[in-house]
Amino acid sequence: MTKRQKGPKELHAMLFIVLFCSFAVTIKDKTMSTEKIVKLVTTHVLNEMKTRGEKIAMLTAYDYSMARILDEAGIDVILVGDSASNVMAGFETTLPITLDNMIYHAASVVRGVRRALVVVDLPFGTYQGNSREALASAIRIMKETGASAVKVEGGREIVESIERILSAGIPVMGHLGLTPQSIHKFGTYVVRAREEEEARKLKEDAKIIEKAGCFAIVLEKIPAALAGDVAEAVKVPIIGIGAGPLVDGQVLVLHDMLGLNLEFSPRFLRRYHNLHDEIKGAVHNYIADVRSRDFPNEKEQY
Repeated sequence: MTKRQKGPKELHAMLFIVLFCSFAVTIKDKTMSTEKIVKLVTTHVLNEMKTRGEKIAMLTAYDYSMARILDEAGIDVILVGDSASNVMAGFETTLPITLDNMIYHAASVVRGVRRALVVVDLPFGTYQGNSREALASAIRIMKETGASAVKVEGGREIVESIERILSAGIPVMGHLGLTPQSIHKFGTYVVRAREEEEARKLKEDAKIIEKAGCFAIVLEKIPAALAGDVAEAVKVPIIGIGAGPLVDGQVLVLHDMLGLNLEFSPRFLRRYHNLHDEIKGAVHNYIADVRSRDFPNEKEQY
């Protein structure tokens, strides 16, 4: 039986299929190679960084767009902090922010992140004094946001909550020193643990929450020498904010670091930009262009 020769249309169709499949394989290979390059930051990676003496960089974020920029810039850890109560909602303290608020911010951040470790603050009143509520709050955050870990403030008084959260396999970051959720107890934002008794308790609390299972600890606004002692005394990474250079990493509030919030100027803050003035200037220019009918011009219309 004689084989029918394929016509031009059939040959073109076959050529198209071959080229399309080749293109698809190329795209797949490129995607796979890109995925191999991206190394996720995990709690284990942070411990390895401490062992190597490599400093950990952490910043706060509260929305998708900023989180995406931080992640692309190579930040190690993104903290969805309850400081959103201050810089996003305009409250004087961190106390008013709710669990639902934190879940909203955290879910937005996670959607913008590919590699950084995302840690979410458990807000005031969702874990203190009731370990069952602490676990329920942490589970909601993990299930509804896709975050990597939660953060809690306090020492021995919240150990039961830490242990119960960890029993569900949820990583916990601790926070000692100046704990903003306890600001009404302190009555001021001055440096903590200057006195011998408070310094001794802080060292003990660091060891207690490390033993309970915290994978890292934030130390806020304490003497640099004390922070260095704690970093040497425990095996887990110590991340400082206003705690000097002897710790394993640093964290700042993004809005403070970028100069979006000019009212807050503590000694430990280094501003890397002045977005407040830049944004204000850009808005002034926009208003002027609208008023003068310069915007939109011929190229900016259909």
